[in-house]
Amino acid sequence: MMNTVRFAIIGCGRIANFHADPIVQMEDVELVAASDLILERRQAFNDKYHVPTYENYHTMLQQENIDVVCILTPNGMHPAHAIDVISRYQKHVVVEKPLALAWEDLGKMKKAADRAGVKIFPIYQNRYNKAVQKVRADLQSGHLGKVALGTVRQRWCRPQRYYDLSSWRGTWAMDGGALVTQGIHFIDLLQYLLGDVESVVANIATQLVDVEVEDTAVAILKFKTGALGAIEITTAARPNIVYENKLEEASISILSEYGMSIITGIAANELSTYTSDLEATKAHTEKFNHAYGTGHIPLLRDVVADIRHGIPHPISFEDGIGAIRLLNAIYRSAEDGREVYLSEELTSHNLGHPDQKLIDEYTVFPEK
Repeated sequence: MMNTVRFAIIGCGRIANFHADPIVQMEDVELVAASDLILERRQAFNDKYHVPTYENYHTMLQQENIDVVCILTPNGMHPAHAIDVISRYQKHVVVEKPLALAWEDLGKMKKAADRAGVKIFPIYQNRYNKAVQKVRADLQSGHLGKVALGTVRQRWCRPQRYYDLSSWRGTWAMDGGALVTQGIHFIDLLQYLLGDVESVVANIATQLVDVEVEDTAVAILKFKTGALGAIEITTAARPNIVYENKLEEASISILSEYGMSIITGIAANELSTYTSDLEATKAHTEKFNHAYGTGHIPLLRDVVADIRHGIPHPISFEDGIGAIRLLNAIYRSAEDGREVYLSEELTSHNLGHPDQKLIDEYTVFPEK
């Protein structure tokens, strides 16, 4: 049995705190080091957590004793960084959403992990929310009966200045659009609650910003159970005060034989409607100070339990790829103008395909 589980972080942006804070609070767990290409981020991380920080993650991994690496880099670099850390250093990796952009990259990641004998842990922290767990338990037990319809509606605001913050934002190669960057957690939860999707018909559009990717998407789903589904995701909600004050809408609605369930809140943390059990709406609603972070605590505890005690993590790599499969199917449907079956396992023509200039900008090579 491993005694102390030692973590390191690659990427010290805004999400890094939501990994570092739980790590430093756990017993027999140590935050060893972090790396980032940007000096200011490294300095800020060092000031807060008092651990060594590195510009080159290869130097970090060569000099420090590390068991698990959290990959918190731009979306398009997740597969490359994960595969490099796994293959070169044989470390377990925790990968922020999305695990990958292109469907085909997931197979490469799994193959590398199997060869190295390590694990890949996806981040879908909202699965831990009380509201989500209540609805899932009652769906699985049959308490809610047959499901007729499941929907996601996410109306957020991301103005042009949001995309202008970094060169990788709003690109097909490194970011993905509203479906990937804002919608992925709700897309994951819809399948977590209702099961696998059989087929999808979708349209996407870039409406109010000057970027490559979509800011608006709609999709009609058929689930394998026979239920229908709908996804509406946009970052084109205006005015900009919505973005500034976080007055945003996000919901998952499930209409079933014995009741209607609506999960709301910016992090799927409120059971706003539950007609089969009115008292449950209060008992299973959580108030979060931040959209991120709360779910990372139990998720990372489960990572430690898996590594230290061999207790399988409740979100396996196989669980984590479902959202990526559906995302690629949605994009492919919009690109090809047809119904796409998920059994086809198609990769989007655009999403996640290399832009060498951007990749070079965010790639770190081993020091000679």
